[in-house]
Amino acid sequence: MEVSGSDSDGREFRTVEELWKEEIGDENEAEKRKGWYRKGVGYWEGIEASVDGVLGGYGHVNDVDVRGSEAFLKTLLCERLGSRCSNLVALDCGSGIGRVTKNLLLRHFNEVDLVEPVSHFLEAARKNLAPENYLSSDMHKPANFYCIPLQDFTPEAGRYDVIWIQWCIGHLTDDDFIAFFKRAKAGLKSHGFLVLKENIARNGFVYDKEDSSITRSDSYFKELFSQCGLHIYKMKEQQGFPEEMFAVKMYALVNDVTRRPRGNKNRISKNKPAIIK
Repeated sequence: MEVSGSDSDGREFRTVEELWKEEIGDENEAEKRKGWYRKGVGYWEGIEASVDGVLGGYGHVNDVDVRGSEAFLKTLLCERLGSRCSNLVALDCGSGIGRVTKNLLLRHFNEVDLVEPVSHFLEAARKNLAPENYLSSDMHKPANFYCIPLQDFTPEAGRYDVIWIQWCIGHLTDDDFIAFFKRAKAGLKSHGFLVLKENIARNGFVYDKEDSSITRSDSYFKELFSQCGLHIYKMKEQQGFPEEMFAVKMYALVNDVTRRPRGNKNRISKNKPAIIK
C-alpha cells in the first residue's frame, strides 16, 4: 500500500510496508509478530481500570463521546433495521471496562457480548455491569465476556445486529485487520452492520511506539475496507473533542452495496496528534 507516515519519535517511513517489515517481519517471523501484540497488551495491563484510564487521561470526554455515538447509532438503527428493532444483539470489541456497553449499547440492545484482551479491564467490566452496580434487566443485559485479542477472535456466525469497534483497531496489523473484519462480517445478521469509531491521522499513518498502535488516515481506512469487501453506508465525524486530540470519525460498514442517505456530506477537519485510546 502506497502510504507514508511517521512514528511517535518523528521518524519517517516511506511506506507502511517499511513499518510492518521492521516491526513484525515476514510470515516466518511469528515471534516478532507476537512481540508486537504482547507490547500492546502489556501497555494496557499497566493502566488503571477506570474511565480516565481507558481514555488515556481524557475521561472528561466520555459524555460527549457517548452522545455522538448515540446520535449516529440511533439513525442507523432506524434506517437499517426499522421495525425489526427488537431482540437485538451487539458485540463490543475492545470493550475495556464496559464503558461503551454500559453507557450506549445496553440502551438499545437486549444482549451485548464483550471482547477484551486485558484481563483486569474485563473483570472491571463484569463488576461495572453486575446487577447490583448497574440497572440492567432481563431485557437488556451483558451476555458473554470474552478475554481474547481481536486477532484471535471469531464472532459467532449470524449472531449480531451490530458489531461496535472503538479505539482498539489500531493495535491490529493490516493483515490481521482485514482477517478480523472478514470474520466479523460473517458474525452479522442479514441486516446487520459494523461501526468503527477511531482516531484519524491527517495523512498516512502515525505509529505510537509506546503501545504498539497505528493511527490511520481516512484514505488508509477506506483502502482496508475495500480489501475486506465492506462498503461504507454512512460516515460522521465526532464533534466536541479538545483540539489537541486526533480527529475521530465513525464509519458504518455493511456487506451489501447500499446507497448512502442524502445529506451526509462529511468534513475532514484539521487535527493534531494526541494520546487518546
